[in-house]
Amino acid sequence: MATENHSTVTEFILGGLTSRPELQLPLFLLFLGIYSITMLGNLGMVTLIWLSAQLHTPMYYFLSNLSLVDLCYSSAITPKMLVNFVSEKNTISYAGCMFQLYLFIVFVIAECYMLTVMAYDRYVAICRPLFYNTIMSHQVCSLLVVTVYAIALIDSTVETDLILKLSYCERFISHYFCDIVPLMKFSCSNTYDVEMTTFFLAGLNIIHPVQHPRICTLEGRSKAFNTCGFHLAATGLFYGSATFMYLKPSTASSLAQENVASVFYTTMIPMLNPLIYSLRNKEVKAAMHKTLRRKLIGYKYHYSFSG
Repeated sequence: MATENHSTVTEFILGGLTSRPELQLPLFLLFLGIYSITMLGNLGMVTLIWLSAQLHTPMYYFLSNLSLVDLCYSSAITPKMLVNFVSEKNTISYAGCMFQLYLFIVFVIAECYMLTVMAYDRYVAICRPLFYNTIMSHQVCSLLVVTVYAIALIDSTVETDLILKLSYCERFISHYFCDIVPLMKFSCSNTYDVEMTTFFLAGLNIIHPVQHPRICTLEGRSKAFNTCGFHLAATGLFYGSATFMYLKPSTASSLAQENVASVFYTTMIPMLNPLIYSLRNKEVKAAMHKTLRRKLIGYKYHYSFSG
């Protein structure tokens, strides 16, 4: 194939998750189900937290932002992947690819730091309960969330700008979305600066956030694991798959392995988070029942009044 640079490439061809035709429909149905659960779960969490006064606390303020990030995060990747499962030619425009990359980086970094903020909130609640309301004031919570989004936007702008400067020897990308590693692998430019920047920022955004404040007492640790066990498991899955993808040389694994790792943090985690925080949380379930009961009573009253 003739060599093309970024000024002449108008579209990329995405290899997708598999090249086997018989798997396209089953995978389409599988990921459509995952995306539907992700949308309903995260929209439900945002709506419930907004409607329920009892959930207007720092913990649920952060959780609503995590659900919003997951919603946008999944929507930046999955709809295009679903279209590609049922399309004969899996293409994405150059501008669309760069825009998808930018959104993906914004939300994956926001996810990293939002999980960190939530961990800090739980640390304060467990270890400094008497000072919790003072430490986690409305102003502090707002500042933490604004900082999360600011870091995500700055990092995404830096990395996307570096990718925009690369030239490409071919249009085919053996991946199901526009990510940094596959784009670097199929570039005919010198990618050293991009690799070093990506490695540095990935280390900063993955390793630094997981260094949560340590709970020194046995009672505190027991309480943390009892209340946050599933959260810790999902967080470990997210950081583990992201570490495998970005904190290694670009030639250290196959594209098939990278596809599998990417599926965990682009589709599975955004689906699991609302399930973990709703099914395992008594306050959320109580708020859900109260909200549904109030709405049901309101509908009955409205229907009786109209009749």
